[in-house]
Amino acid sequence: MNNTEVERITRAVLQALADRESVSSGQTAGEYRMSVPVGVSARHIHLTRQDVETLFGPGYELTKKKDLMGGQFAANEQCTIVGLKLRAIENVRILGPVRSASQVEISATDARTLGVNAPLRESGDVAGSAPIALVGPKGVLYLKEGCIIAARHIHMTPQEARSAGVSDGDYVSVRMGSDRGAVLDHVKIRVDPSFSLEMHIDTDEANACQVRQGDMAYIIGQKGMQ
Repeated sequence: MNNTEVERITRAVLQALADRESVSSGQTAGEYRMSVPVGVSARHIHLTRQDVETLFGPGYELTKKKDLMGGQFAANEQCTIVGLKLRAIENVRILGPVRSASQVEISATDARTLGVNAPLRESGDVAGSAPIALVGPKGVLYLKEGCIIAARHIHMTPQEARSAGVSDGDYVSVRMGSDRGAVLDHVKIRVDPSFSLEMHIDTDEANACQVRQGDMAYIIGQKGMQ
């Protein structure tokens, strides 16, 4: 049995357990649409080929630590990020492969720590975003723009989107957590065959609702926002 088949079976078991939990917790059939595993995204960096070489040296290649969805991977390499007031956060993970534009994704708490005015954006939307400096073992990089707080979203396959009655670009409301649970609105749906079903939130959102990686969230409604 290959890894893809193991993951499919695991997702099916988690879905069945979550369905049972949603009924026992008092959610009604009318409001509950789909359970989704939670993925907590810590601060991380995306780099261009040129910027990798600036930070790590000419010809340097990122090395893989862990595979992620959609062909991405967590790299072994890390950098220090520095805000305009010279406040720094060390050991920030780089994600590969290289991109066409470099980007640093942080939480709102990180932004206050660094003293940067990072806007809430979708990944890849960096025009006019906050400046940030990166320090690597072989060099220093200054980005005039590229530091953002990533907007929460849900990855799913086309089949999963059909099951939930949603389309790529839709927005939904999601219930998550227990004793400190909350309903999060304006959660964007992203659909692609290469995706695995998962809701991505940052560490601020996870801590506020006391949820951890792998906990289940529940799509309970859809918003007419584009």
